[in-house]
Amino acid sequence: MSAPTVPADATEGGAARMSPREVLQALSGLMVGMFVSILASTVVANALPRIIADLHGSQTVYTWIVTTELLAMTATVPLWGKMADLYSKKLLIQSSLGLFVLGSLIAGLTPNVEVLLLSRIVQGVGAGGMTALATIVMAAMIPPRELGRYAGIFGAVFGVGTIAGPLIGGVLVDTSWLGWRWCFLIGVPFSILSIILLQRTLHLPVVRRQVRIDWLGAALITTGVSVLLVCSSLAGSKFAWASGWTALMVAGGVALLAVAVFVESRAAEPIIPLDIFRNRTVSLATVASVLVGVAMFGGTVFLSQYFQISLGKSPTVAGLMSLPMIFGLLVSSTVAGQLITKYGRWKMFLVAGGAIMTVGMVLLGTIDAGTSVVLLSVYMAVLGIGVGMLMQNLVLAAQNDVPAHELGAATSVLTFFRSMGGAIGVSALGAVLANRVTHLMTEKLGPAAAGGGSSAAVPDLSVLPEPVLRIVQDVYGSATAELFLIGAPVALLAMVVVLFIREKPLHTMSGDERRAQEEAAAQVAGAAH
Repeated sequence: MSAPTVPADATEGGAARMSPREVLQALSGLMVGMFVSILASTVVANALPRIIADLHGSQTVYTWIVTTELLAMTATVPLWGKMADLYSKKLLIQSSLGLFVLGSLIAGLTPNVEVLLLSRIVQGVGAGGMTALATIVMAAMIPPRELGRYAGIFGAVFGVGTIAGPLIGGVLVDTSWLGWRWCFLIGVPFSILSIILLQRTLHLPVVRRQVRIDWLGAALITTGVSVLLVCSSLAGSKFAWASGWTALMVAGGVALLAVAVFVESRAAEPIIPLDIFRNRTVSLATVASVLVGVAMFGGTVFLSQYFQISLGKSPTVAGLMSLPMIFGLLVSSTVAGQLITKYGRWKMFLVAGGAIMTVGMVLLGTIDAGTSVVLLSVYMAVLGIGVGMLMQNLVLAAQNDVPAHELGAATSVLTFFRSMGGAIGVSALGAVLANRVTHLMTEKLGPAAAGGGSSAAVPDLSVLPEPVLRIVQDVYGSATAELFLIGAPVALLAMVVVLFIREKPLHTMSGDERRAQEEAAAQVAGAAH
């Protein structure tokens, strides 16, 4: 009896493997889209002091401009991932880029802080789709054994977007005829280019499944995570960590997530399939992703503020100072990807990445207002090398160890928890920074100079007298170093977690080929019964 084929109504286009040329063409659109989505999170970093000053914001608002985008991206990633297992991945990516264009236009034309925060939410929803779907599409096109080569390229794009964003933002802010609004508008033409490239080059099977999305589960997950993230941002500034508000918000967030777990366990098509956590690799990679997000985003997002306030650099120079981290991440992710493809071994890179990342965090925990640029560059390069070896290969390990029909869910789970870790890190460490700055300013200059609270405005260095300027620079230097000292044990814990991940041989078939094989096997089993 001949082997059964996949039904004509199951896919469009079959599961034939794309040629290397077709893969590279499709990756061009994906890479542009990925770069733009990551840029949205980072391009404002060096522009924030100027944005806050122009829109009359506070240190708390400074943190929330970053956090709202991360929060929206985090909360919507599982939904994007689930829809990728059910609907056209190509249409979903283009839709996410369309949302990003809308959010960017609103942000670029914003009249005040409130509208800016709203636009960052829209941007975050679009960026969440692009971040999750790009990796899912790669897994559908490329076998895990070959994925290392391309994952290295994507890791490099992620790194360049993460660290080059502040450089681009700094140049735009310092260019008088452009200004900070172009930090948001610059992504619009790139997003449109990505949509056009994807339309012309991305050709994937379209899964047709008549199912209902678990919208209740999606709403509960989004709300529960949002409550916890808002709590982590406000605790320590608006109310004490050990207070009734903290207890109420934590209890409320946990309760909503508990109900979400109950709903998801009974849904026909859950947003996050709970049985996926029975897979040891996925569970451990998820925990490690959370920790990497907390350590990386929680510390590095405030480096630009340190460069400008503590070291007194311009936005453009502050962006240039981030280049060592770019190069470290670029080199390590690319080299690691090539070696994984060549030898088929990946765990050593996870462990080494965790160890090097921890060392980088410890080194950055020693910085102050007098740290030399050369020494600072070495420290950032070390951190970049560790992140480049660890972050993308966690996704590769998980994708290699799940059935093809769960690729979208597994990828979105890791992306979701990494983004959640980042949002928690930015929120919590941002609150720590604001609280610590206020405490030190009050201690050295008195309550009036500190603004009377942790939401004090970010200082304008150009109007400060010399003695006060030195104190402000010392305060921000000390406070920023403490963030990395908090992040170092988190990075160390991530390394410990990856030690327990079992290394398994990488598949030599693409996700679409594996899916077609699994469906054919299921039909054989069904016919036998």
